[in-house]
Amino acid sequence: MRSVFQWNLGSRVLELGRRTLIMGVVNVTPDSFSDSGLYFDPEKAVAHALALLDAGADIIDIGGESTRPGTVVGAAEGTVVGTAVRATAASSQTQTSLPFVDAADELARVLPVITAVKKQRPQAILSIDTYKAAVARAAVQAGAEIVNDVSGFQWDAAMRKTLAELKCGAVLMHTRGRPELWRSLRPVGDIMLLVKRELRQWTEQAQLDGVKRNQLVLDPGFGFGKSYAANYPLLRQFTELQEAGLPLLAGTSRKSFIGRTLASNGEDAPVNRRLYGTLATETALILAGVHIIRTHDVAASVEAAKVADSILDNQVR
Repeated sequence: MRSVFQWNLGSRVLELGRRTLIMGVVNVTPDSFSDSGLYFDPEKAVAHALALLDAGADIIDIGGESTRPGTVVGAAEGTVVGTAVRATAASSQTQTSLPFVDAADELARVLPVITAVKKQRPQAILSIDTYKAAVARAAVQAGAEIVNDVSGFQWDAAMRKTLAELKCGAVLMHTRGRPELWRSLRPVGDIMLLVKRELRQWTEQAQLDGVKRNQLVLDPGFGFGKSYAANYPLLRQFTELQEAGLPLLAGTSRKSFIGRTLASNGEDAPVNRRLYGTLATETALILAGVHIIRTHDVAASVEAAKVADSILDNQVR
């Protein structure tokens, strides 16, 4: 059974739990793992966002920097975390890492898209996918109502207080380490125990810095610093995350662990052949209590969610 929450987005409240909400992904990047830069052009990104809304997306998540494995990440200059991360980034460049995108470049990518979508669809709920406080602030001022931070507010020391000031919705996602180091991480004995513990710690940190509990949604971060073998225990034990007493979001769409499961002749299934595997995981997540599904394939996920929600409705009756 799924709890119902009122998610405070600042300008309005979004009910979570009566049905599964679908968050559509728009990557305004040249190096996205899922679409290889198909929507890097702002006009194409805007058209794609509008198409996802027409297909049934409840939220559009707009990102201007890839965080796939091997990406070098950093925080804004002047923050405590930023200096350390930039040093790590510099030392990692020799390991065929993808480049760090600074806040100015990231904003140049996402702000025109946010502005154009809000102009054409004023009621659309937009999310900014960023771990940088400066980008989060500018995006919210431009019309975004949610900040989706894949670092769990850990990579930029200013993020938590910025979210407290903005009073917008915020997705706190679990990430194990940084993308440029994921390939070298040691296995974890109990991944769910680790995820629950760190999500609890990071939630408490956020609240101490002024973020209200009703602003938060938690995401266990499938694929983010988790090995192939670690993602399935997270799926199998997903119901345990309800213990946190907060709404839940999950994104398994086109992830590499699905490609590995669907491998043929020793080759992982390519991104364009992971839809059915994605829908299987999304259905399992809905039945386990997730409130929001983040996905690239909105139309298919909308239909899968309707069926899974009907199963939950019948269980309640």
